[in-house]
This record gives sequence, structure tokens and C-alpha cells, in this order.
Amino acid sequence: MAIKNIKLGKLKKRSEFLYVRDGRYQAKPTVVIQMRAQSGTTEMINVGFTATKKIGNAVVRNRCKRRLRELARALLPLHGKPGHNYVFIARAGTAKAEWVDLQKDVEKALLRLA
Repeated sequence: MAIKNIKLGKLKKRSEFLYVRDGRYQAKPTVVIQMRAQSGTTEMINVGFTATKKIGNAVVRNRCKRRLRELARALLPLHGKPGHNYVFIARAGTAKAEWVDLQKDVEKALLRLA
């Protein structure tokens, strides 16, 4: 598949994460993905990542977010909707899941949201 030329932005403020929380979501065994249309008209996809302390210590949480960042970089240009915000939430299985299983879960969730 050809990679679309879509720019990925970052969600940084708590208010941006809370805005996306009120949109649609898909929960899979290794990840939860939330999506909501941006308030303005833009072709950019904004993405944020979060991992709660329930998942583990800082090392585990950072590993989860690194894995999710790499998947978002690879899959959002293909399956994401331009003009939407996404939040990837790590779950307990995110850190230890096989890469292929994690990739399938993210891809399925993005396709369901699209």
C-alpha cells in the first residue's frame, strides 16, 4: 500500500485529551483507541498517547508508549481519517504482547473507527 502524505501532529494538553475522550472509541485486548473529529477544518491527524500507573512502573509505561508511537507512525497515515484526533491508551497487555498481535489490534481498531 502507498503511504498517504498526511502530517501527524501531537496532542499535548489535558484539555485536548479530554476533548477526544467524548468521541468514539474501540477497545482491543492490548490497546484502546479514541477518535474525535477536530473542531476546525484541517487535513492533519493529531495523536496522543497515555498509559496509567495501573500498567506498571515508569519503565513499563514508557515502553508501552514507545510501541504505540511506532504503530501510530506506521498505521495512521494508512487507516486514520484526516481532520481527526486520536488517543492511544495502553492496556496491561501492551508491554508484553507480541508485536504482530499488537499491530493487528491497532489495525483492527483503526479500521472499525474509520
